[in-house]
Amino acid sequence: IAQGQGPPSPGYSPSTSVRTVKFDQVFRNLWGPQHQRADQDSITIWLDKTSGSGFKSIQPYQSGYFGTAMKLQPGYTAGVITSFYLSNNEDHPGNHDEIDIEFLGTTPDELYTLQTNVYIKGSGDGNIIGREMKFHLWFDPTQDFHNYAALWTPSEIIFFVDDVPIRRYTRKSEATFPTRPMWVYGSIWDASTWATDNGRYKANYNYQPFVGKYTNFKISGCIAGGPASCRPPSVSPSDTGSLSQQQLAAMNWVQRNYLVYDYCQDPKRDHGQIPEC
Repeated sequence: IAQGQGPPSPGYSPSTSVRTVKFDQVFRNLWGPQHQRADQDSITIWLDKTSGSGFKSIQPYQSGYFGTAMKLQPGYTAGVITSFYLSNNEDHPGNHDEIDIEFLGTTPDELYTLQTNVYIKGSGDGNIIGREMKFHLWFDPTQDFHNYAALWTPSEIIFFVDDVPIRRYTRKSEATFPTRPMWVYGSIWDASTWATDNGRYKANYNYQPFVGKYTNFKISGCIAGGPASCRPPSVSPSDTGSLSQQQLAAMNWVQRNYLVYDYCQDPKRDHGQIPEC
């Protein structure tokens, strides 16, 4: 399918029920402050051969809806990762949880890849097991801002692109689902060893700076240690909170037409480590 044919309407837009917050209400610079420019409603971060840049939420969260609109760098961006994610790796190094929305940079003739990932470190054996699902998009993410979001509840994780659910990861057991508090991050960095075609194409600093733009932050979460009565927002029109038939149909369409990698379908993976598949 050529870029441009969009998915069927999911019939519901969760982002419209979550208010937009200003960058500095929620986030602080984490690294590369000289490569970060914030104004009222948006933040621009960039990577050159001296440094990338990243930001981090002021609070850790136990659950919630976490979204931003991003606009990516066109042209040669191989080896560069532009990301928006949840993690507790600073608290649990080598043994952490993560929920990732990552753009894998590309060469000019290829499409950007959106990688979604969930890390769970319930097993404590030090093996970081990725659960990657990679997608191409039905639009060019360098031309304009588009909304990307993840919902994390005690029972499931759902990834959204422009309010269309693209992936749902359900809690099947304690060992395969992240439950510890996480912070929200955004970053741009050099991942030449693996980001593009398993590291075949590296970052090329003749094309620097590599720029990531973020705006329209939508964060509605339960802060870690907050009231036990707190509930993450619903992302569906139904009271049950799970996706509607129309949302599921849109998600299935995206996965049929734009899914380019699914860890559960990878014959090289040790399926003993990914029992949820």
